[in-house]
Amino acid sequence: MEEPWDFEFFSRIADSCLSFLSEFVDDWLANDMRVSIFKILLSWLIFSLVAIHFAWKVYGNTVNDMYYRQGTGQNGGTPDTAPHLSGWESKAGDPPKAHRD
Repeated sequence: MEEPWDFEFFSRIADSCLSFLSEFVDDWLANDMRVSIFKILLSWLIFSLVAIHFAWKVYGNTVNDMYYRQGTGQNGGTPDTAPHLSGWESKAGDPPKAHRD
């Protein structure tokens, strides 16, 4: 019978995480160009994500209304299909349908 997760396995994972974090903190506190560029890019990323979030809260409904059909039916303005016809078939005498906006 196999033993459940070994304590040594968890110990190695914890040690690797702690060593990574300690190196990251040491680099973060250093005043070199690489860290400065990283801080600027990270700040820009966070700012962009926050701006997108707030813009979506303000304009999200407007954007959704522009791209979704209005009305009743299965897909907004699309009528439900007739039960005797499949979605792709039509009668031979039907005139061809034209696309209208």
